Amino acid sequence: MKPFHMKNNIIFFCVSVVFFICFVQGVAFAEGKKVSSSVDRDTYVIGCGDTLSIQVWREPNLSGNFTVRPDGKITFPLLNDIKADGLTPLQLKKVIETGLAKYIATPVVTVVVSSANSKNIFVLGKVNSPGKYPLTGPTTVLQALAEAGGLAEWAKGDDIVILRNKNGKQVKIEFDYDDVSRGKHLEQNIFLKPGDTIVVP
Repeated sequence: MKPFHMKNNIIFFCVSVVFFICFVQGVAFAEGKKVSSSVDRDTYVIGCGDTLSIQVWREPNLSGNFTVRPDGKITFPLLNDIKADGLTPLQLKKVIETGLAKYIATPVVTVVVSSANSKNIFVLGKVNSPGKYPLTGPTTVLQALAEAGGLAEWAKGDDIVILRNKNGKQVKIEFDYDDVSRGKHLEQNIFLKPGDTIVVP
């Protein structure tokens, strides 16, 4: 092979490697964005402790990250204190746009929950990834167990319980993973509430 052709082949190979690395990084970045935007903007209710990314189109001085205070409010430029607790991201978006309309012509606002800290569930016991998980939208027991990596070896799937605080008292809700995963007793696959604890013996 002539040196000229060999040199061209080496250059082509190097360029191909660079493009491949960029492609892989781009996919990883897209996946990361997918995870960070997992909160359902239509149903998720903002709570105290949540971190919100609020962007105002063409107004960088008004954009930024805001943490919902214990009193349920955020302090926003031009609008001072705004109640965010109890609203969905879309509802808060409309509140901010209405307020900014006094100062900006046709404001366009985006509200994203960048860190859901106010609503959590706990998955304990014999699962592959026990711990605290944010409740970012309607989530069933099966979905929560899947998020926790599924049942670990020797787990007693027919003896799982959900501990829930109800009217100041803790109640125990039984869940048979073996039955539900086979399509039986699907009424046990309830939607979880903030503070619920799933215990897998």
